[in-house]
Amino acid sequence: MNSKAKITVASIISILSLASFGFSDGHSGDTYGPYPVTLKGYTGNKTNSVSYTGQIGRQVLHTSIKKLSSQGNGGANAGKIRAEMMSYFGGTDKNKKILSPVDKGDFNIKQETMREISNTNLAGKASKGVVNGWPGQMTGKETLAFMIDKAASTNKGFDPSTGYDYIQLISKFTMGAVFYHQACDNYLDEKMGADNKPNNKPYKEGKHYTGKEHSWDEAFGYFGAAAHTLKLTPEQSYNVAKMKDLEAADANGDGMIDLLSEMTFAHAYYASAFDKGGKTNYLATITKAFVDGRQLISDANGEALSDAERGKLVNLAGVICSNWEKVIAEAVFKYAGSVYNDITKLEELVASNSDTKKAFRTYAKHWGELKGFAMSLQTGKFNLGETATKLNRMIGMGPLLMNASQVTGINSSGEYLKDEGSSWGEYKLHMLKVQKLMVDAFQVEARNKDKLSDMSNLAEKLGGSNSSCLLYTSPSPRD
Repeated sequence: MNSKAKITVASIISILSLASFGFSDGHSGDTYGPYPVTLKGYTGNKTNSVSYTGQIGRQVLHTSIKKLSSQGNGGANAGKIRAEMMSYFGGTDKNKKILSPVDKGDFNIKQETMREISNTNLAGKASKGVVNGWPGQMTGKETLAFMIDKAASTNKGFDPSTGYDYIQLISKFTMGAVFYHQACDNYLDEKMGADNKPNNKPYKEGKHYTGKEHSWDEAFGYFGAAAHTLKLTPEQSYNVAKMKDLEAADANGDGMIDLLSEMTFAHAYYASAFDKGGKTNYLATITKAFVDGRQLISDANGEALSDAERGKLVNLAGVICSNWEKVIAEAVFKYAGSVYNDITKLEELVASNSDTKKAFRTYAKHWGELKGFAMSLQTGKFNLGETATKLNRMIGMGPLLMNASQVTGINSSGEYLKDEGSSWGEYKLHMLKVQKLMVDAFQVEARNKDKLSDMSNLAEKLGGSNSSCLLYTSPSPRD
């Protein structure tokens, strides 16, 4: 007998306590759902209008691809790994096993295959805009496919000749080019228009939810918060993502974690990580705006939203996306600080004639996270203009290598081109300038790994930087 099919004492208790969680008597006010079916003329047996299975499916495709991207052995299994990664990226095999998250200790995951969640893909939802921060001037979809191809030929996802950690690059850019892009440049933007997916019509023919209901649900699914997030502290939400707090995750008490409603993914995880430091409240702010917006839509009872109602919804969408953007900017800030620290460590090892291999690998990991988030930041609703240009120039197309070279582009055969980069001192200063840019353009507040106090001393030590990137930036186009 499948262990996941066993009836436990916890599951019996959960059945008796569903009302307290809000699944019997309607929406509880602090969970995302359930919400009643309001679609006029619906005659089916559905009672809950909430649906974002496709988005959770993409969250799981992302985590599964991340797992696969570390399994190359340097070439011998490249074809197999490439085909596997592309099958998850393109969603070509509906029976694919979930590779991550899977059972971990007492964290028993309810779903084992993609079919149990959604028959979906990542490729079809990736940004079609040009990615200026990556060599080759490719679209978001093309960039991810290119990274996947390269990752397959590496040993454990890392290419020491370029410094690229494809595990991190693929993961963090997917979060932006698919999740953030789709939510804030589509569902919470275009689909909030009066005539786009109206609330008095089904989202699609035959569906039991309205256009606005489903548009809002899908954006929520892309954020990655558990439905009961408002009942959790940031630390609890963080630990759910880490699969360390079963009690916090298991909202209905059935002893299993339902990926469709009880797991913390992607940007919700990072919001939790920053908030648990006590300086910010991104997770609750974003989740509360989602819950309030969904209640507003539900209260319309299947009628077209009035201008006033839609205005309130648009304002809530603005709260969501402005804070979501700050979460990504906080990640850029954090990893710029990590890269700064890593370079300092490498300098010390070189000075003492010590082995730099392990430290360089850590540096590459952090750089991959920095670069992936920096590229993600540019996939939202707004063109970041000069801010994006400075960000891309300061970080570069690749990390500064031990011989002071960097990837600068790719040729027609897809091979990387390199050239001499800046000095290590200048590159460290660039990391501090990146942190200053995140403060000035996005007003980040958590500021994990803050190294800005070192800026003046480092600049003075270098005798003035000849960098073309300025210390300060004009306000973001969103302000």
